[in-house]
Amino acid sequence: MVGLEQRVKIIRGTRAAAIYGIDLSVEDFRCNYGVNRKYHLALERAGLTVSGLGDDGEARIIELAAHPFFLATLFLPQMRSTRERPHPLFAGFACAVRASAASR
Repeated sequence: MVGLEQRVKIIRGTRAAAIYGIDLSVEDFRCNYGVNRKYHLALERAGLTVSGLGDDGEARIIELAAHPFFLATLFLPQMRSTRERPHPLFAGFACAVRASAASR
């Protein structure tokens, strides 16, 4: 996947879905790493949620619902982000920071 684009299916009902507002995104990858599908259930039992899947069914976004903003990706959102049009995950992080600051 080094230097490739891949579609990422965003799972409905997750924080990632709320942030993206769409069911499918195209993202840039610069690594050959992945999360084997046989571990998805173990991750979810440990409190993580697989919230984005590649075309191969492997996890591409993982989140921790109990945290104000914890999303891990296997792609590089900064590759599609500009000052004028930030990537949805960066915009979502900024909103989470503002909400946290306002609640203090």
